[in-house]
Amino acid sequence: MKGYLLVRSEGKPYGLPVARVLEVGDATEILPVPRKHGAVRGLTPLRGRLVPLVHLASFLSGADAPPFLAEQHPVRTVVLVELGAKGRGKMKQIAFEVDDADAVVREEPLPVQRGQAAPGAGAAGGGSAALPWASGVAEQGEGGELVPILDLDALGDRI
Repeated sequence: MKGYLLVRSEGKPYGLPVARVLEVGDATEILPVPRKHGAVRGLTPLRGRLVPLVHLASFLSGADAPPFLAEQHPVRTVVLVELGAKGRGKMKQIAFEVDDADAVVREEPLPVQRGQAAPGAGAAGGGSAALPWASGVAEQGEGGELVPILDLDALGDRI
């Protein structure tokens, strides 16, 4: 299926390939675990199993996840996806914590080679930026905002 799910994390838009999205839902329970990456919040029960819960924007930037005050926001929006390279037997499921899942966009993004600079994708929307975790880029909205489409195979290799 072509297209992507448009999500926002820390106010920034990202696209997740629709073919790899298993579920959009809420996570109310998080089990803490020892972790090697600061963006990992812990494990959360989804679809009858425990899956890692990762703050998406923090994972992409390499930063620690921001503090989350359960008293203010007891429910987190999560997107359950399959990561890893198909055919290599290393598929895994992970839940990305996002601010919101906005829409399913049924158009093909423009392809981007790993590490290639994408015009307009730099800081503050100008210039260009290397997108080592993007497989494409799409234009959204009247302002022509560029949205990176995540390469879930490349991300799967990092977790």
